[in-house]
Amino acid sequence: MDLSTAYENAAFIPGAEEFPPRWAAEAEAFRKSLGPRARPGLPYGADEREAFDLFLPEESPRGLVIFIHGGYWRAFGRESWSHLAAGPLGRGWAVAVPSYTLAPAARIAGITRQMAAAFDAAAAEVAGPVVVTGHSAGGHLAARLACTDVALGDAGRLARIVPISPLSDLGPLMQTKLNDDLRIDPAEADAESPISHTMRAGVTGHVWVGEDERPAFLDQARWLSEAWGLPLTFDRGRHHFDVIDGLTRADSPLTAALFEGL
Repeated sequence: MDLSTAYENAAFIPGAEEFPPRWAAEAEAFRKSLGPRARPGLPYGADEREAFDLFLPEESPRGLVIFIHGGYWRAFGRESWSHLAAGPLGRGWAVAVPSYTLAPAARIAGITRQMAAAFDAAAAEVAGPVVVTGHSAGGHLAARLACTDVALGDAGRLARIVPISPLSDLGPLMQTKLNDDLRIDPAEADAESPISHTMRAGVTGHVWVGEDERPAFLDQARWLSEAWGLPLTFDRGRHHFDVIDGLTRADSPLTAALFEGL
């Protein structure tokens, strides 16, 4: 069975083509507005894409938020998402936004290892607890960092995860055209699916998904919530591309969810 249509988002979102240039423009404007509080291009590895942008609040940071971007592990980079730091910054938290090597140049397992390295490098820059969030493929990677099989240099710093519209079971993606680039096989599907793993002790979380998303993404979010016993929010009126907009505001329910209990 070909599940490509089930995991297609843009074709079902009016004006979908307008979102990527808007994200890029808003991100660039936001970086410029921060002046020296924006520290772009900090390395976490040797490759050009192994870098993160760090954004600092006006006061001493209460901790660090790491936002991992989506794009089915095949598209985008840290430059398009800077504006999503606005909400956490408004609550006094620093924000790191990493890039990673894109498929097909990288396999998903390798990207997971890159995000673990990014976690360690970003956490070394900012004291305090670390909250990891991410959208779509980035939601998958945020959840992977909470899995006990992923090595983190200071795993005790990871306090909370908020996967947004996450991909939690990679098995269905083997039946899509995406897999021409992703090259997921049954072994990797099992190894890289968060629902196949145990969540780290002491880490809290919340799964977030747009109420108007494709049924496949509603299922993926539900599967992670049920596997790990995490609360699940269906964000009313939101689809796969605008579900992240809440991160631009300090007073939004999504931004509040990042810090619940901290």
